Amino acid sequence: MSTGPTRVLVLNSGSSSVKYQLIDMRDSSRLAVGLVERIGEQTSRLKHTPADGESRERTAPVPDHEAALKAVAAELAEDGLGLDSPELAAIGHRVVHGGLRFTEPTVVDDDVLAEIERLIPLAPLHNPAGLAGLRTARALRPDLPQVAVFDTAFHTTMPESAARYAIDPEVADRHRIRRYGFHGTSHAYVSRETARLLGKDPSEVDVIVLHLGNGASASAVRGGVCVDTSMGLTPLEGLVMGTRSGDLDPAVIFHLARVGEMSMDEIDTLLNKGSGLLGLCGDNDMREIRRRVDGGDEAAALAFDIYIHRLKKYIGAYYAVLGTVDAVAFTAGVGENAAPVREAAVAGLEGLGLAVDSGLNAVRGGGARLISPAEARVAVAVVPTDEELEIATQTYALVTA
Repeated sequence: MSTGPTRVLVLNSGSSSVKYQLIDMRDSSRLAVGLVERIGEQTSRLKHTPADGESRERTAPVPDHEAALKAVAAELAEDGLGLDSPELAAIGHRVVHGGLRFTEPTVVDDDVLAEIERLIPLAPLHNPAGLAGLRTARALRPDLPQVAVFDTAFHTTMPESAARYAIDPEVADRHRIRRYGFHGTSHAYVSRETARLLGKDPSEVDVIVLHLGNGASASAVRGGVCVDTSMGLTPLEGLVMGTRSGDLDPAVIFHLARVGEMSMDEIDTLLNKGSGLLGLCGDNDMREIRRRVDGGDEAAALAFDIYIHRLKKYIGAYYAVLGTVDAVAFTAGVGENAAPVREAAVAGLEGLGLAVDSGLNAVRGGGARLISPAEARVAVAVVPTDEELEIATQTYALVTA
């Protein structure tokens, strides 16, 4: 561990929010965590929680990301943790899309900012927010390393056979069409923690990671390296999600345009915001869906079955891609907390060496743990993700190298 500054401020700038954590890398402890939400509205809210004090909430208009970052800096300063602290080693930023150029954490300069801006067409909702956070943080601390950690970076190791779509390569390259994948910091962290749980080095472990939140993605990780992932050019492809459809026949779009007379914007909204679990049954909260299933609600039961069917297909597909599997790891909000999802996803896969112990599966909390029987050929694990720590770890490793 370096004898110099040991703190990293992690910023996750979304389209209308900024999440942040100040982490001491000596022991990975959180010195402060917080959230600014509803940026651009009159009812903007900031919630700030220092490690050694009570949470503070403030409701006041926050017009843009620059104002949000300045408000965050003020809250940290009130606790003696301001951006001018000599203990601050760097600021790590989550950036959603890094294209093919950014395959690892990168210290930000004007050229990097220009490239992130050039990638906006591939992530129009997310990269502008990331840029705003980067530019504001650089203005506040121009002397401090600002590090971009890209959601797509972990997936850039996919072979061309997995990353390419079967369309004219010239057209694909001209428009940068390929499978990029997302949730990469989570998949990197969880695959590594799964290896640790098994008492092995990541290079020795083949794992299928299932990141199941409102957004959901799967990845096949061979020896610590991603070889396939379910999200594609955008986060729409792959698993059934809270409001996104996941995989569907591309001709559905043509059909909706020609026969349904829907505009491209209307179709985009339907597939990204009005589909998935919400579109199927009117709820995208798995807890509420399970409550409805247990109460005999047929629409909720069908939505749950469709969700599980797609999930099980990806487990089988990635088993085939990897050839051998040491573990299947569930993570994120649904993956970590919805025991019925884990049980249903693995049910019937005993022939592949997968099984869940009902008692272990029912336990809530407790950190990373195995939920498979001791004799199972393939471990099934619950591994809480920690994307902020992963960003901080990558950031700190880069600036102290």
